[in-house]
Amino acid sequence: MKKQSNLSRLMGYAGGYRYFTYASWVLSALSALIALVPFWYIWRIIREVLRVQPERLGWMAVLFAVLSVLVYIAGLMCSHVAAFRIATNIRMEAMEHIVELPLSFAESFGSGRLRKIVNESSAATETYLAHQLPDKWGAIATPVGMLVLLMVFDWRLGLLSL
Repeated sequence: MKKQSNLSRLMGYAGGYRYFTYASWVLSALSALIALVPFWYIWRIIREVLRVQPERLGWMAVLFAVLSVLVYIAGLMCSHVAAFRIATNIRMEAMEHIVELPLSFAESFGSGRLRKIVNESSAATETYLAHQLPDKWGAIATPVGMLVLLMVFDWRLGLLSL
């Protein structure tokens, strides 16, 4: 029998909320790519400064910087909704499992200690899903987008950067 990956096990706890987790990854990566758009406009501003027409492009840079923040917030909202649901489901399933164990097992740990272990473990999972995974996707998208921008600005500079 093939062992299930940790991520697929977590998505099993998510139930119908798994799509919020996937959406948070996509939105985080999209936010990181949108955050690079102001650099495109800054480059165009510098080019236009030489032609004496910087006003419109400056506002576009501001617009995309604000849009990046809004998309990032949307991604974090999705990841938090899914992470809270997953943590709740993990806690419920763990407690259901503990209830089915022999009483001597619970007595050897103490009920307070068992509850603390379950709560801390599910909270750690929540932090991982709500923050670290979306940030990971943003961290992947940023250098890829930056290389694309470098290629667009000057393909020689892009090749040197590789």
